[in-house]
Amino acid sequence: MSNQFWSDIVGELKPYVPGEQPKEGLFIKLNSNESPYEPSPKAMQAMEKAIHGGLALYPEADATPVREAVAKYYNITADQVFVGNGSDEALAHVFNGLFRHAGKHILFPNITYSFYPTYAKLYSVPYQEVPLAEDFSLDLTPYLNASSDEVSAIIFANPNAPTSVALGLDKIEQLLQAQPNMVIVVDEAYVDFGGETAIPLIKKYPNLVVIQTLSKSRSLAGIRVGFAFGQASLMEALVRVKNSFNSYPIDRVAQAGAIAAFEDEEYFQKTRKMIMDSREYLMAEVKRLGFQVLPSSTNFIFMRHPQYDAAKIAAALREHRLLVRHFKQAPIEQYLRVTIGTQENCENLVNALSEILSKGII
Repeated sequence: MSNQFWSDIVGELKPYVPGEQPKEGLFIKLNSNESPYEPSPKAMQAMEKAIHGGLALYPEADATPVREAVAKYYNITADQVFVGNGSDEALAHVFNGLFRHAGKHILFPNITYSFYPTYAKLYSVPYQEVPLAEDFSLDLTPYLNASSDEVSAIIFANPNAPTSVALGLDKIEQLLQAQPNMVIVVDEAYVDFGGETAIPLIKKYPNLVVIQTLSKSRSLAGIRVGFAFGQASLMEALVRVKNSFNSYPIDRVAQAGAIAAFEDEEYFQKTRKMIMDSREYLMAEVKRLGFQVLPSSTNFIFMRHPQYDAAKIAAALREHRLLVRHFKQAPIEQYLRVTIGTQENCENLVNALSEILSKGII
């Protein structure tokens, strides 16, 4: 479909496609990397209180109370924290405010978060995709050897999605030291499930931006709150872009929930551990069924079966009311990304896979 009134760029865009959100029927959703657990009770109470007071007024425009709470949590300063309407908005402002340099392009892996090429196209940022290593780890060599005369920035997810593989903090620091004249963006949506955050490095490296979200480990995908971290001058660029686009992106309810979520450390650690424990169970069980599984530092696993087609397995699981994510992109078209649900969800998945494989119905 097209329209004569569209701007030229609209027809050229390939929008990001999220995991299926079923509109009817009861499914176990293991396809969108959402948390299987409810948010912190303290966060729920804070949001309920916010609903009943002040909604007729605009929220705090710069989300200062949120920035102060998060800065305290990470032992940094509030001017080193930017709050966005989900980490996707923070990323959008990074692309728009930090990547658009005449005559230069950016680098990111060929297998990674598929919003990166979408934003690059939207904001007219030339880019080059760098192949992952054969084991789907991030090969630093091309990034270390890139010329700052040609490359303005490097962005990658760590741990990576959809592969679930993490890069060590020592490697990130190696890259920062080698490329002081490029912006280095580390997207840490899944870092709380086994990775190591690069936030402490922002004090030392003025070219580092770290992205995080409340959607995964804090069980708050529904309120859309994400963050960028970096030295104050970098964050000012994002604020300038934000205030030229939408001065009030984070509503009062979301701000209240975000603050309380960071204050409830006990609940965060409890649910995080439950997900990681279920991940280890699921990895062991699917390996027993013959699947090959990449090392995971995330709330999902990335797996393939050497004897069966991934698309057919995903379709068969759907018949069992289980949704997993299949990517048609080479070279991962034979892999499935499976979100870690509750322990019961994981057991249901294992039982369904056992039945599917034993009956040879794929």
